[in-house]
Amino acid sequence: MSNLEAASYPVTFDLERPAKMGRAQVLLRILLLVFVSWIAGSSGGLGLVYLGFPVAAAILVSRKGGDRYLMEDGDRVTAWIAFTVGVLAYVALLTDELPSSGRQPVRITILKSGSPTASTALLRIVTAIPSALVLVVIGFVGWIVWLIAAISILLNERYPENLWNFQRGVVRWQARLLGYLASMVEPYPPFTFDTGPTPRSSGS
Repeated sequence: MSNLEAASYPVTFDLERPAKMGRAQVLLRILLLVFVSWIAGSSGGLGLVYLGFPVAAAILVSRKGGDRYLMEDGDRVTAWIAFTVGVLAYVALLTDELPSSGRQPVRITILKSGSPTASTALLRIVTAIPSALVLVVIGFVGWIVWLIAAISILLNERYPENLWNFQRGVVRWQARLLGYLASMVEPYPPFTFDTGPTPRSSGS
């Protein structure tokens, strides 16, 4: 995928970089990660998220068809993705705010496209594997960055902007992958950290 195509990809994610990060929030994240690790050990954890979106999309599409799914359920699915990405952004030390019913700390924009079917929605579990595998590799680097960032926050309540930008790129990758898995967009997610400019019209 070219840089131009990557810049115009219909799923974008961004958020403001906090001027200061809370030391206590680092401890909260560690406790959250311990809890998530426990869930992952007993029920598949993040694998449920990977499978959940395409399965939910397939069920909804089978009931009402692809066009109605995007039209009637698109905003709700976008909200689910925004909540998930908001939690990922919090865990990644991008923000000290967790998503809530009243406020989303992240900005997610999805321009819905395509005409999914139940079979194509389920097929994305397979077709998304290359992007997911690269994300896993990047994620290992992300954990090293996370550790450095956590230490920096504990010392001076902030960390280098280049590390913050790296973590933002990882979460951008996750946001695009979730949008694709949910059959909200037709194009395959680009293998890049950048999402380009925010589109003019929004599905969020």
